[in-house]
Amino acid sequence: MMTDSVLSLLPGDFPDADDGALRNTGVRTLVLAGGCFWCTEAVYRQLDGVQQVISGYTGGSEDTANYKAVCSGTTDHAEAIAIEYDSALIGPGTLLKVFFGIAHDPTQLNRQGNDCGRQYRSAVFYQDDAERRLAADYIALLEQNGVFRAPIVTTLEPLTVFYPAEDYHQNYAAINPNQPYIAAVAQPKVAKVQHFFKHRLKKDL
Repeated sequence: MMTDSVLSLLPGDFPDADDGALRNTGVRTLVLAGGCFWCTEAVYRQLDGVQQVISGYTGGSEDTANYKAVCSGTTDHAEAIAIEYDSALIGPGTLLKVFFGIAHDPTQLNRQGNDCGRQYRSAVFYQDDAERRLAADYIALLEQNGVFRAPIVTTLEPLTVFYPAEDYHQNYAAINPNQPYIAAVAQPKVAKVQHFFKHRLKKDL
């Protein structure tokens, strides 16, 4: 059963992004960072058109692309997810709407809740100018509509190399539903997607 506290976390009157230029362009990948990748990964796995979601690291060098190094906060990496999706079934605009509206809080600088450090920064790692423009225009639209009380601090960074995280991080929330962090942080976000994007869910959920 949905609770008022869960429902109230989605900002009202959330606008849609104009992603027409990137629709029906085959299978694409969108790389996003918004705090702990356990939670953001869980949000996107349930959406129809999303073929796979990989947790990983990006923004730094290969020699520091591991959980211990990234958690130290001394690398340039962010915990990120690579969302592989069929652009004929779901557009990057919808993925960004979920990102800004449910997956994380884009007004928190270098943190998400109790997770603090640049590795938890809010970022869109764009692969081409079309993705950069889409993200920049959507952030401007959210700001123009006053969706958040505080400024959006999401950075737009060019994607260099995405490094998949260790195997035990993949699909972590689904495999460990009773882990306290997952129960407290990830599951409410999953529940919000199931409510607000129920028309976008995979049929086998």
